[in-house]
Amino acid sequence: MPDWIERGYQILSAKITDASSEGLPRDRAREELLAHGEFPDEPSDAEYAIDHLLNSGWLYEVDGSLRITDPNLKPDEF
Repeated sequence: MPDWIERGYQILSAKITDASSEGLPRDRAREELLAHGEFPDEPSDAEYAIDHLLNSGWLYEVDGSLRITDPNLKPDEF
């Protein structure tokens, strides 16, 4: 997995964990990635990273909110 997508997972997993059991709305997740200084600032990159994390099973989506598939996994266990 590309480093910048791994970094996206680290950013999102921290935000999702801080959010609540409801997860993090997808549009808010995109905003969080774009606002973070260590992530590319292109909206298409944020969407690609979210889609890649969903398709690879690291995140899942319920009613438009992103959640971590296995909260016990650390980002370095990709």
